[in-house]
Amino acid sequence: MSELPLSGIRVLEFTHAVMGPTVGLLLADLGAEVIHIEPPEGDATRYLKGMGTGYFPFYSRNKKSLAVDLKSVEGKDVIARLVPTADVMLENFAPGTMERLGLGYEAAQKLNPALIHLSLKGFLKGPYEHRTALDEVAQMMGGLAYMTGPVGMPLRAGTSIIDIGGGMFGVLGILVALYERKTTGLGKSIKASLFETTAFFMGQHMAYSAVSGEPVPPMTARVSAWAIYRTFKTQDDSMVFVGVTSDKHWLRFCEAFGRQAWLDDKSLATNNGRIDECERLLPMIEQLMAGLTKAQIIAGCETAGIPFAPIARTEDLFEDPQLNHGEAPLLPTTLSGGIKTKLPGMPLAYGDTKFGIRNDPPSVGANTDEILRDVGLSADEIAKLRADGKVA
Repeated sequence: MSELPLSGIRVLEFTHAVMGPTVGLLLADLGAEVIHIEPPEGDATRYLKGMGTGYFPFYSRNKKSLAVDLKSVEGKDVIARLVPTADVMLENFAPGTMERLGLGYEAAQKLNPALIHLSLKGFLKGPYEHRTALDEVAQMMGGLAYMTGPVGMPLRAGTSIIDIGGGMFGVLGILVALYERKTTGLGKSIKASLFETTAFFMGQHMAYSAVSGEPVPPMTARVSAWAIYRTFKTQDDSMVFVGVTSDKHWLRFCEAFGRQAWLDDKSLATNNGRIDECERLLPMIEQLMAGLTKAQIIAGCETAGIPFAPIARTEDLFEDPQLNHGEAPLLPTTLSGGIKTKLPGMPLAYGDTKFGIRNDPPSVGANTDEILRDVGLSADEIAKLRADGKVA
């Protein structure tokens, strides 16, 4: 693999769950050396059940693991040796946690003035800054859950979209700080948050409210700009989304599905006309789709060159042709217990650079000895720390 854009950048990752690990994953995929710092018993995220089962396996590839007791004098000494060697430190623990450990921005900057320090929190500075938040909390109070669910039934999105989005803004801040450091030689304190990220995602709806002067309906109750923009049931009990978003689309749709009579109907010639005729038109299209298989509908839409999508489940993605043979393929990954799978890679085309997998998610303390030797500890010193339970 050719040298990656962030090769030579060292990142100390004090994180758990999703938001912080997202930052580390993206930086690691871009080539940074990301050291995930966890307690000797392992990051609690490793042991989550339910929907949390996939957090650590997905967000931990291309990282190293240093298992050290941060509450001990010996553990703090290890970090004090490590901070001067780093370019970036990131954390997403509860407000005040890093300061209590002596690892807040001011303390870290004294050890390394060039250090870029990213804190990922529920809220930026303001009346809410000391509150504890989670992805779902932010979705609820930021309006996203209201926009996602049916009227009167707020519903969180089907993935940790705010954790991931907030993490991406954190990466943006780090990249800008690395660029600025080339001129100043100094680090930077950066914060990214869940609530403000949600508000940013809601910006288009806020603008709509400002322009219309009306309450914004949930997406499930919205008035679509297009007459045909929804899912349809198929003959083989599947569902396919079809979007006809221009009059050219309408022409090609009717031709592909053999509906000349609809083309001859001048009341359906324009999108606004089709909206006016929705009560008559949509039952006809539902009947058309119900008489065709999913494969037939997909073939027709591809022929017409109009937007469409089969309604996929998570498991379907493993065999998706685009994700297996496209420019950003699924990456073969070995998980804890020897489970072999394929997981999504960096969704970015960057010249000829390939953002692949350099190492699988690490076991607890997989790189402890290597990292401690790098900061000058001898084999005997490392062995004593391990015997005393300060590292693993």
